Amino acid sequence: MVSLKNLKLWNKIQGEARLLFKKEPILSKLYEKSILNHDKLSHSLSYILSTKLSTSIISSKKLFNCFSEIYSKNIFIINSVVKDLKAILERDPVVNNYITPLLYFKGFHALESHRLSNYLWKKKKYELSTYLQSRISTVFSVDIHPRAYIGSGIVFDHAHGIVIGEGAIIEDDVSIFHSVTLGATGKNTSINRHPIIRKQVVIGAGAKILGNIEVGQGVKIGAGSIVLKNVPPFVTVAGIPAKIIKNVNICKNFSFEKNKNNSMHYTKFLQYGDGI
Repeated sequence: MVSLKNLKLWNKIQGEARLLFKKEPILSKLYEKSILNHDKLSHSLSYILSTKLSTSIISSKKLFNCFSEIYSKNIFIINSVVKDLKAILERDPVVNNYITPLLYFKGFHALESHRLSNYLWKKKKYELSTYLQSRISTVFSVDIHPRAYIGSGIVFDHAHGIVIGEGAIIEDDVSIFHSVTLGATGKNTSINRHPIIRKQVVIGAGAKILGNIEVGQGVKIGAGSIVLKNVPPFVTVAGIPAKIIKNVNICKNFSFEKNKNNSMHYTKFLQYGDGI
């Protein structure tokens, strides 16, 4: 059953598509096939992802049917999709509609494809799950092990070069910039050899978080940092190896606002205040 919030979002996306259909005729077929021909978000996203991930051997039609079936069986996944879209609009100052990430953002596409791969992995359909992982890596330049757990309200900003290992856990409302690695040190061969990222963490471009360590809620990790030890909540860390450079208790009460001015302020705060 589709929630009222999800239905409202889908109606808004279709409204955006109808306006752009008239405004930019050269893209009318794209809007029509990707959005306007579908009666719900899950079908639209199934079409978009299946078109991008298909090959001459595995057709887009087969993938579309597979993805649509997964969405129909698990409303939690499509609810996470909705939260991810809203998170992009709230946190990315250059985005002012939902249709842009839905159609064009490879970070969003990689994340939602991973959710499908993760579902298949949990259903012990390892071969199909691994196939999707391989295609996600090839098409979107994002390599996420199918077993890795990722919460909702996630933003992969630019996304290129993100690597997330098998045992990684990412909680809700986390933002990850390009070229980030959540990996292992090589000293531990168990499943639990990867990091745990708690809620509202922001990981700057090129940062490497390695080993079975925990990054606490509200932490900001500077670009290019290498994190090898546990990080307590609500601090900023940076450097090689990363060290605490600032206590950011102000963020304990921080929430992502819908106000676009706040989003811009937040982005500047990260970029110029603490080396993100």
